[in-house]
Amino acid sequence: MSDTPRITDSHCHLDFPDFEGQVEEIVSRAHDAGVWRMVTICTRMKNEPKVRALAEAHEGVFYAAGIHPMSAAEEAPVTVDQLVALARHPKFVGIGETGLDYHYTADSKAVQQVSLRVHIAAARQTGLPLIIHARAADEDMARILAEEYRNGAYACVMHCFSSGAGLAKAALDLGFYLSMSGIAAFPKSQELRDIFAAAPVDRILVETDAPYLAPPPYRGKRNEPGYVAHTARKGAEVFGLDYAEFAAITEANFERLFTRAALRKAA
Repeated sequence: MSDTPRITDSHCHLDFPDFEGQVEEIVSRAHDAGVWRMVTICTRMKNEPKVRALAEAHEGVFYAAGIHPMSAAEEAPVTVDQLVALARHPKFVGIGETGLDYHYTADSKAVQQVSLRVHIAAARQTGLPLIIHARAADEDMARILAEEYRNGAYACVMHCFSSGAGLAKAALDLGFYLSMSGIAAFPKSQELRDIFAAAPVDRILVETDAPYLAPPPYRGKRNEPGYVAHTARKGAEVFGLDYAEFAAITEANFERLFTRAALRKAA
């Protein structure tokens, strides 16, 4: 690993059943690929203790928690105070994932919007970055992010960004970050790659969203954090950089956004 550029998987789900009993091996394989840090995301508040335990058990694993928009209607609403309390943990580095998803769950859009605003308020209060899931909701997402930003600044990453150019511009104009997942490496994703290519490279993160969305050559198989290196190599191509340079830039970007993880490294 010593000659392999270090890189961070900024979004995965190590608590999902796909990884049951295998987390040690998966983290080890990630390290072999140069992936020395990962942020595992809790999407249902009842699972927070398990996700926290994973972060506590592995030095390079951090975590975030929130209510996924597709679960917002079936989960008990989370409060700002609950999220702020979780943020006291030293390895808790972000708020979410939260957001809007009208692809499968448009019937709960009102509940999703309320939940999103709660998470934004917690991000603003804690100073931790908001982690956004957006699908088939570009107009409402851009509107709410801008409205809330006018109420007070906050930091944000558009996780697994695969929306349109308009939402990308709206997010970048607010100073937010876009995260590349395996989707950006799919052969038919040239339009998405063009959106990333038009963005400032100092606003780009990389992620797996494991166990989902494995990049080539693993497409169709279970994804895992070590595979983020394949997405990052495609990202380097998109920006016309060599892999080591792109890896270094995305590392700096991650630490600028996820400041608590950066402080732990410094300590």
